[in-house]
Amino acid sequence: MHEYSIVSALLDRVEEEARRHAHAEILGIRVRVGELAGVDADLLRTAWSVFREGTMCARAEIELAAEAARWVCSRCGGAIEAGAALRCPRCAVPARLASGDALVLERIEMEVGDV
Repeated sequence: MHEYSIVSALLDRVEEEARRHAHAEILGIRVRVGELAGVDADLLRTAWSVFREGTMCARAEIELAAEAARWVCSRCGGAIEAGAALRCPRCAVPARLASGDALVLERIEMEVGDV
């Protein structure tokens, strides 16, 4: 399950950011999960719950925001409807994936102590 390696990378990145601030307490994170990112959201949540123990993120919750795949014409930029052939109905050229294949750490919520 690559969700475990994803969570490991998330923990490293979040803790790296928290160390930049004095006495930071990490409260939560928000991750955008693309429909085509190849990530199982339930497994990601479970992995987060397991691997955050004993880290700076031990009390932090994870919020997952789903992002649908979006295809556009590579020539005119027109949107291709979900479920349609991946070819522009106007230009007859292949569509390109515009979004929905990424996993993005969007937000880290933390409380920072006095400096």
